[in-house]
Amino acid sequence: MDYSAKCESLIKLSANCAVLGFHQKRKLTAAGSGLDEHLGGLISRLLKRDDVEGKVGDVLLINHIPESDIERILLVGLGKKGELAPAAYRKVLAAAAKSLKDSGAKLAVSLLHEAEVEGYDLAWKIRQAVEVLEGNLYKFTRLKKEADDKPQRLSKLQFLLDSEDQSAEAKLGIKQGLAIANGMNIARDLANLPGNICTPTYLAEQAEQVGKSRKIKVRIFDESDLEALSMGAFLSVSKGSEQPARLIVMEYSGASSKAKPFVLIGKGLTFDAGGISLKPAANMDEMKYDMCGGASVIGALSAIAELELPLNVVGLIPASENLPDGKANKPGDIVTSMSGLTVEILNTDAEGRLLLCDALTYAKKYEPAAVIDVATLTGACIVALGRHPSGLMSNNEGLAQALTEAGEKAWDRVWRLPLWDEYQEQLKSKFADLANIGGPDGGTITAGCFLSRFAKDYPWAHVDIAGTAWRTGNEKGATGRPVPLLVQYLIDQAR
Repeated sequence: MDYSAKCESLIKLSANCAVLGFHQKRKLTAAGSGLDEHLGGLISRLLKRDDVEGKVGDVLLINHIPESDIERILLVGLGKKGELAPAAYRKVLAAAAKSLKDSGAKLAVSLLHEAEVEGYDLAWKIRQAVEVLEGNLYKFTRLKKEADDKPQRLSKLQFLLDSEDQSAEAKLGIKQGLAIANGMNIARDLANLPGNICTPTYLAEQAEQVGKSRKIKVRIFDESDLEALSMGAFLSVSKGSEQPARLIVMEYSGASSKAKPFVLIGKGLTFDAGGISLKPAANMDEMKYDMCGGASVIGALSAIAELELPLNVVGLIPASENLPDGKANKPGDIVTSMSGLTVEILNTDAEGRLLLCDALTYAKKYEPAAVIDVATLTGACIVALGRHPSGLMSNNEGLAQALTEAGEKAWDRVWRLPLWDEYQEQLKSKFADLANIGGPDGGTITAGCFLSRFAKDYPWAHVDIAGTAWRTGNEKGATGRPVPLLVQYLIDQAR
């Protein structure tokens, strides 16, 4: 999609479709009122005729505009004036995107950013419009011989501004929105691929491709390298698979070499059958999404490089498969992590933390400003929080607050859970330094507590994306989250 912003009169404009907002009781916005007056009250009459109230997400497409260079007008409900919340605004954008996609228009102009969203500026509103539209236009069809849908006609969207003074802010919104949307699509594409294609080696190759296109240094560690690093916990997970493990290291240098880097760690389990602690067969196909954390780190690195943020950022993606085999981990096995701590594996399906703990230890070598790991770690997180926020745990109040605020700005929200010492008691083992599970109670929290043992030397946060990384059911597919959260956090740090 081609996006632009300019100050131009709507009345004099030539376009396939103009997208306007209107409030409840059929109250048009300023631009809509001006156009309605120019058209002799046509818009008002059609709103009354079709009895469209203006509730959030209501749509009315006017397909023929007499004596006008605007071919169509798409009206989208904004709800009560002065009460448009961020979630409702995104609902408005989603309704507009769907109707635009189906309208057949090639060039559209939008004034939905006229609507006031309390606490959010023009750049944010335009950025959200780009992200939402790109998300609605996204289709994963590369493995189909014949695509189900018709080719997408919509190719240009122009944001109409009130004055040239808004130009810089609007362009910033477009730039950030496109970078984040592109990063989310990278994450979606990788996550939607099946496990027989997206193996640890393939994931590493795709990271290298992203690195070449974005001037990011990429190094790939094979199993002999991991053995030399004494990553015994990480290596133990891949023993049951014919696919070798890989550690993907991505290094973006946007600041002085003396500046401490921010380290992002993403779980890259390209398929998780649970190992010897085998998962139920139902919906096991969705375990190709167990690498969404790794995919989102690759997407986030791409976005920050596109934005040329003045930061140093490192991405670490431990990639593996977890399958049952005669060589696979067995319940009761004890492995030695890179940190030297021994771990009793009571459940082989709690493997993500075995990958992450060695990556967390490796991160120490960078003397990081902060470390954030993201992982589809626990089904318990879905039970606790549903599929709206990601779970957040941290050993640093400032980092936790910064991520929470970034989540609100990006509308990729998190909810903090405790890391109290009482939960650490559940990880005690009679035979090793700690067990890899803490029992049925507080499963998300005890998983975070496990990781915290390996992150004591720097500010650290863990983001559990088990409920937010992909959708299930008829809308099955990767969401691209938490790319917006990670990128917004880093934008804030760059400021």
